[in-house]
Amino acid sequence: MCIRDRDEGETYRIEFRDYGDGIPDGMKERIFERLESGKKVEGMKGTGVGLALVKKIVKMHDGDVWVEDNPEGGAIFVVRLKKDGGS
Repeated sequence: MCIRDRDEGETYRIEFRDYGDGIPDGMKERIFERLESGKKVEGMKGTGVGLALVKKIVKMHDGDVWVEDNPEGGAIFVVRLKKDGGS
C-alpha cells in the first residue's frame, strides 16, 4: 500500500495505491455500492460496506471517489476533496 497526496489548486487529490490483482473494469463502479442483501458477489471480496461508506462520507464533503488501474499492477483508489471543505 502506498499513499500519495497532491495539491491541485482548489482541490486535494489523495491516492491509495495497492499492488494486488486489480479490479476488472466492469466492477469499478459497483464496488462503491452497498450490497443490500449482504450476500457476496462473485469476483468481489468483502460484504460491500466499506467502500460504500467511504463514498458516502466523501460525498458529504462535496468530494468524489473512484478507482483507476495502477500501471504498476493493482488499483489506485482516488479521493478528491475541495479545499474549502465543501462549504
